[in-house]
Amino acid sequence: MPSSSAGKRALITGITGQDGSYLAEQLLDKGYEVFGLVRRLSSPNTRNIVQLLDRVTLLDGDLLDPASLDQAVRVSAPDEIYNLAAQSFVGASFSQPVLTGEVTALGALRLFEAVRTRADRARVYQASSSEMFGRVVRSPQNESTEFHPRSPYGVAKVYAYWAAVNYRESYGLYISNGILYNHESPRRGHEFVTRKVSDGVARIHLGLATTIRLGTLTTRRDWGYAPEYTDLMWRTLQAPAADDFLGATGEDHSVEDFVRLAFHAVGIEDYRAHVELDPRFARPAEVDHLCGDPSKAREKLGWTPHVKFPELVEIMVRHDVEELRARPVPAHPGGVVRMPPREPPATGGR
Repeated sequence: MPSSSAGKRALITGITGQDGSYLAEQLLDKGYEVFGLVRRLSSPNTRNIVQLLDRVTLLDGDLLDPASLDQAVRVSAPDEIYNLAAQSFVGASFSQPVLTGEVTALGALRLFEAVRTRADRARVYQASSSEMFGRVVRSPQNESTEFHPRSPYGVAKVYAYWAAVNYRESYGLYISNGILYNHESPRRGHEFVTRKVSDGVARIHLGLATTIRLGTLTTRRDWGYAPEYTDLMWRTLQAPAADDFLGATGEDHSVEDFVRLAFHAVGIEDYRAHVELDPRFARPAEVDHLCGDPSKAREKLGWTPHVKFPELVEIMVRHDVEELRARPVPAHPGGVVRMPPREPPATGGR
């Protein structure tokens, strides 16, 4: 892939999220000038990018506000735009379906309009999702597999996907969709099941809790390591022409597999003694099985994920153990893992 990126300017929406923070680090290392769109909050959520605050330019903005998007695009004058902001928690999309549609679907459309009027030569990456496939008819899925979303989040992502294609075909804009499967890291939000498990196991290991409550153990996902997937985002925008690429490992594992390996990482083999199933965490419509075929990205972009599933689980658990050792958090009086409150979902990064 091209390596001469010095002097380029990039705008990242959702820069404070897991993906946005890793992508910002990678672009800075390539010589980019990086701008990040952030919502104005009473307590800024910059934990993931605190080490970058003196190297990036943060711009106030919101996917709900077209004027702020127009301003951000004008000020940053970007060569590349990465739209990673969304209401990206699938569970929350059932309780906040309208907000999810406004941010995740129409928010992307508002950004595309700002690009069309202010930066029509910029290359745009639209963060799509494997949740668009939903009730799959064949496995593994690829870029040609039909969509059948099973959540308001999945529906919103399908809208944004087709909006990207429409703006590409109607206006000649360079907009590429990245259909990424689950990708995790120690920067993953605590509301996501993988981080809930890794943090919960760390607490149990350190005597801060005794139980993790989950909605299901049977769903299967294709899980990869987030920094490798943000590399794919960059590679996607280096392609000669806009196109859509799927990012996945080609392997699927169950939630129970993740739980078992997480407990194994701290020397606990009888994991079932520490797991309770709670129907409150079940979704109205579940996606049972997702597994992707990354052949196109491998052949056209030279992208191959290297971190295997067991290594990913261990990376997350070891991080959470060390984090809790450094900053002990009291256990819930009932012995159940007490997760920190979620960040406001309106435009959180992926």
